Amino acid sequence: METLRNIAILAHVDAGKTTLSERILFTASEIRRPGDVEDGLATMDYLVEEKNRGITIEAGIAHFVWRKIWFNFIDTPGHIDFGAEVDSALSAAESAVLVVSASSGVETQTLTAWRKLQAHALRTFVFINKLDNPAYSLDETLLSIEESFNVRPILLSIPEYQNGKLVSVLDVLSKTRLIHNEDGREIPEKFLPGEEPEILKKFYAEAVDFASNIDDEVLEKALSNEEVSPQLLIQALEKLVASGKYILCYAGSAKKNFSVRSLMTSLTFFAAPCPALNSSELGLVFRLRYFHHEGEVALFRAHTGLKKENFPEGFEFFRMRGNLLLPVMEIRQGDIYALKAKRVLELGEVISLQGEKLRCALDLSGHYQPLLQTRLECLAEEDFTKTKNAIATLLRTDPSFKIDYKEETGNWIVYTVGEVQLEVLLSRLEREFKCKVSAGMPEVTYQERLKEPIKNFFNKCCLGPFEASVEFSAEDKGDFSNNEILILGCPERDLPIVSDALQELAGEGVVGKGKLCGSRFKLEFLNVSENAPLSVLQKVCTDAFKLAILPKNISVYEPIMEVFAESPANYAGALTGDIHFRQGKVLSISGDGNIHSFYAEVPLKNLFGYATAVRSISRGTAIYSMRFLEYREIKD
Repeated sequence: METLRNIAILAHVDAGKTTLSERILFTASEIRRPGDVEDGLATMDYLVEEKNRGITIEAGIAHFVWRKIWFNFIDTPGHIDFGAEVDSALSAAESAVLVVSASSGVETQTLTAWRKLQAHALRTFVFINKLDNPAYSLDETLLSIEESFNVRPILLSIPEYQNGKLVSVLDVLSKTRLIHNEDGREIPEKFLPGEEPEILKKFYAEAVDFASNIDDEVLEKALSNEEVSPQLLIQALEKLVASGKYILCYAGSAKKNFSVRSLMTSLTFFAAPCPALNSSELGLVFRLRYFHHEGEVALFRAHTGLKKENFPEGFEFFRMRGNLLLPVMEIRQGDIYALKAKRVLELGEVISLQGEKLRCALDLSGHYQPLLQTRLECLAEEDFTKTKNAIATLLRTDPSFKIDYKEETGNWIVYTVGEVQLEVLLSRLEREFKCKVSAGMPEVTYQERLKEPIKNFFNKCCLGPFEASVEFSAEDKGDFSNNEILILGCPERDLPIVSDALQELAGEGVVGKGKLCGSRFKLEFLNVSENAPLSVLQKVCTDAFKLAILPKNISVYEPIMEVFAESPANYAGALTGDIHFRQGKVLSISGDGNIHSFYAEVPLKNLFGYATAVRSISRGTAIYSMRFLEYREIKD
């Protein structure tokens, strides 16, 4: 376990995360040439949908050896619609690389990724990308990191330019210059004594100064003007990064393969080791995958080591390279594998040595806010069962979308985080499962809340010889949480029926715009004739709900998105004008005369087709991102 490191890589979309992953594999000689996202040849992006869109959708696993340490590298999506992939991947890692683009600094998804890393307590390193363009400011990016993350950045690689072109990198710890060989890999070039550039001396001294805050030996040598060796500095910096108050940064260009070697070498020194794991357990399933040629495959971190002869019956283990599964004859503790099993596996389950489920250690349900709802209908009646099973499989592999089957209409309502997730879902249903479905236009998922409390509402109903009466109250809890049902005056045998009836009614909503949420129901009294059928109980609760809570008692809330866009200055006016056309509000504008950017708040209902509009207005030169901000009341 001392020679094993599990690293996740995260970024805002288009920051260069997958490009960096490719260059790392290239530097480690795992691939002959690095693939590019633009030409659809990235090793880690193997889905057709990933190649077509140029984005990561499913977390990809790569392996490489560097300085005698085995690394598992997990490339995670940067797009907001696929946050579940990020969350699950982080459960299998101890450290992370966060890519920050120097073109825009810390962006919305960068900050989201940072918060996820903090929540998982992962040791984090920053790669500052796209510095092959000398117009982008390293100093401003470092300042953005410090202000946004509330940590002190320590720069350990420095780009060098000649005639406005990035030509080399100064590696602070080794006190060397990294240049390219004929293959485009970085190789160290040592300086003669006394010939180190002044900027290299400056940043080495700065690293020593930081290290002296935590290491007495470094402090003593610094105070007496003695030289601090790289070995001693590395030991001190390891303590420093473990404190969580400092972050090691590497500045360069993933695309041009500058500073990649510095990052990789530093990870051998500073990345957190694999923690102690329970060797009486087989391991944790942290992702589920479906391959049409292989079926369902689980990504799995081993908690113990096993030889093939001791594998649980019906279990097969593989190394995963892209979408290839390479069989292994043994598994080792802490390492990551792909797993196929005869039984159905669950996302987040911990498996016993016998192959049985022990518990669920990863629950991602309810962590994501579905903002869109879309009606799906099977085009061929004979394909209904196949489509139903396909939807169930995708639902198991991705907990961030939801499905409701409407028995009365014979179709499904799919709830997704965003448009891209919906489009990918529909594409995979057709391509992988050969399911032909008709999808309606996506609609915004609204929320309903009580305007004012409903007090002691009494209702009585009769069905034949049976009668039932109920009295309940309802109030708004002040948020958008799940409804709470307090049943005070009800026989215990009737509790599930009453609770299910109220939850179903709240899920349908009152106005018909969305579900009623954030309510607290109190059932004060319930009386039912002896031997009355369930229908009597259900009817009295249903009638009471519909009679007590009327549309006039309801406030409707819509999702508001925060939009960030960046473009050449000559398109900025048209892009902000488009925001106003969509009834949005521009909150801030910044720019340097060449590149302009803005933040805005826009109702989600007005953002359909925004990606196409941005490409059209800017002729493909602008980038944008959005994130869910809040639900906001719609005023009459």
